[in-house]
Amino acid sequence: MTAAPASFNFADVWEMAADALGDREALVVGEQRRTYADLETRANRLAHHLISTGVGPGHHVGLYLENCPEYLEAMLACFKIRAVPINVNYRYVAGELRYLLDNSDAVGVLHGPQHAGVLAGVLPDLDGVGWTLETGPAYEAALAVASPERPTVPDRGDDDRYIIYTGGTTGLPKGVVWRQGDAFFACLGGGDPMRLAGEVTSPAELPERVGDGITYLPLAPMMHAAAQWTSFMWFFAGGKVVLMEGSLDPAKLWRTVEAEGVNLLTVVGDAVAKPLLDAWDAMPEEERPDTSSLFAISNGGAPMSTGCKARILDRFPNVMVTDGFGSSEAGIQGSSRVSAADVPASGAVRFSTAGSKPFLVLDERDQPVVAGDGTVGRIVTGGRLPLEYHKDPEKTAATIITVDGERWLITGDLATVAEDGSVELLGRGSTSINTGGEKVHPEEVEGVLHGHPSVADVLVVGVPDERWGSAVTAVIQPAAGFMPTLNELVAHCKTQLSGYKVPKHLVLVDKVVRSPAGKADYRWAQATAVDAVTGS
Repeated sequence: MTAAPASFNFADVWEMAADALGDREALVVGEQRRTYADLETRANRLAHHLISTGVGPGHHVGLYLENCPEYLEAMLACFKIRAVPINVNYRYVAGELRYLLDNSDAVGVLHGPQHAGVLAGVLPDLDGVGWTLETGPAYEAALAVASPERPTVPDRGDDDRYIIYTGGTTGLPKGVVWRQGDAFFACLGGGDPMRLAGEVTSPAELPERVGDGITYLPLAPMMHAAAQWTSFMWFFAGGKVVLMEGSLDPAKLWRTVEAEGVNLLTVVGDAVAKPLLDAWDAMPEEERPDTSSLFAISNGGAPMSTGCKARILDRFPNVMVTDGFGSSEAGIQGSSRVSAADVPASGAVRFSTAGSKPFLVLDERDQPVVAGDGTVGRIVTGGRLPLEYHKDPEKTAATIITVDGERWLITGDLATVAEDGSVELLGRGSTSINTGGEKVHPEEVEGVLHGHPSVADVLVVGVPDERWGSAVTAVIQPAAGFMPTLNELVAHCKTQLSGYKVPKHLVLVDKVVRSPAGKADYRWAQATAVDAVTGS
């Protein structure tokens, strides 16, 4: 019988799973494979190496890595010794990297060889970074001379910190600081990754939640919260995690689904899902990989249009489509599920609040929105929340508020409440467009435009306009072989949207810019649209 973990600390729960599963395969990255025992031993060795460099409880370690086994090994090693792994965007240039390593108080950096040059250029400006370790020969040499035994670190528990940096596409990156005991429930599912059995109430219940496991493949990179959270929740449940290397290769992805028997695939909005579907459609039927193992395709990090969901359900009728709703600050807030037997909902994405963490939709007077009256309000969420933004008390105070003795987080999301009490998510208030006194939420318009066959990807922004104040503008990457016109897209939109939401300008681009995780870069879209429409 596997012993229960002492707490909900990530290292405690991982070690429970490693003890229970031993030789079961845990991780696949390209040609590299790790069992639970492999990951456990290598994480222990790395933990001892970190201790030898002076890393201890509370120290922050930068992970400047693309998807690789070392990413998971490093996270586990840090958790074991009560240090804090810091996710670093692997696409950062020198200035961005310098800011993040300084802001995060990193004492050392684990990096890939492809990033050595950029890192070397910023290190002279960072007094706090005392060491670096490059994956490859140097990393393996460090592990080879370190002990494989679990390090003994006093006082490991729920209060140990977990930090995830977020927000690089909408401003300077911000470090969201969680207690691991809170993040285990808010971010990692509380021992219930499928949302079926219910959250556990004590660590003693966790051994019975380690089952046969599923094979899970996240298409968000490990530097992104969604990939970290989902990977660890399936590790803790006995699953196998499959990570893709390099840029998105749709054909390779489908071959990997067959080769590894993937059960659950997570995409990041239409920007990832549509290329996968296009590649599938382009394959001769007799050459398509066997995807019979796949029972669910989940979405998170960016919206997925109704049209894209319909395509998934048409090509894979035995698959369930799940939309996740959450953020680095709020954790996982809710989800919606649809199967081929259902008619995909039109318009805004709708989430059930049943069984989710406490949250409200508040109007301008901070009163709960009346279900069914169409009022647009802001979402605030309660329950288990992060402690703060790292070194940013002003942002913390503006985002986490206390009402009647309870802490609530202002998510920045806007929504309405349907008559049945479900929440219809409209998008971020910071990106809404005020056109002629009416509010337009870009994600709603983007969802409709994604349904047009000539659109490969799209972002919607407002540009200055003398008559309207701000004119709705679609920045579109055309699908291969298409050259959409404003008139045809307007006609398409008018079948599903009110007239004031329909784009007044169309800007065609070679490629819509997104973060490596697939999130929209609205700053780029805004600048591109203004330059194209106004010539300034």
